[in-house]
Amino acid sequence: MPKKFDTNPLDPDFPEKAKAAAAGYEAPPKTPFSTAEFPKTPASITEEETRRLSDSDFQAYSYSAPQPVAMYQSANMADMNTASERMVAKTGVPEKWLIGLPYVPFFIGLVAGLILLLVIPKEETKVRFHAAQGLAAHVGILIVTTILGIIGNVADIAELGSFIFSIVTTIMLIVFAIKAWKGKPVHIETVDDLTNWLEEKIGPIKSS
Repeated sequence: MPKKFDTNPLDPDFPEKAKAAAAGYEAPPKTPFSTAEFPKTPASITEEETRRLSDSDFQAYSYSAPQPVAMYQSANMADMNTASERMVAKTGVPEKWLIGLPYVPFFIGLVAGLILLLVIPKEETKVRFHAAQGLAAHVGILIVTTILGIIGNVADIAELGSFIFSIVTTIMLIVFAIKAWKGKPVHIETVDDLTNWLEEKIGPIKSS
């Protein structure tokens, strides 16, 4: 029996009893439901020493920075805003004159743009673009002027508005013609749809 102040209340003979019980223990027979044992590692298998990479192997796995992608720019779009002295096919006229002609006011540009679309081949994309855009601008101005003229018969202020509109559009067309002749970009966003439609629908007349 342990003493009052004994700090080890366990049976002092417990270690010897545990050893005796372990010595007489037998493992239970294996059944299909027994836990599988991990296979023992053969003594012949040893850890392989880490292989040192050679310089050629190291370069094969080394990272190479991606090459910068060259910026692509369409040749036609880059050339759209340049004016040249090149003679355009079927006209014998320098290119810079043909791209400025459709913007000339007083219906001159309207007739010129229509003729160019009927004569210039599809390959001359720059000349055909300016011809269609100039023609579209003249058509838009003509429609607005006609509407203001009809309203002007009823109200005097509409007649004044039509006069001011004619002056403004005339100056605008002159500026566009000069810019196109110098090769500067001319883009009339309000007539984009009409420009595309005219360029597509009015093709060069095929000679028999």
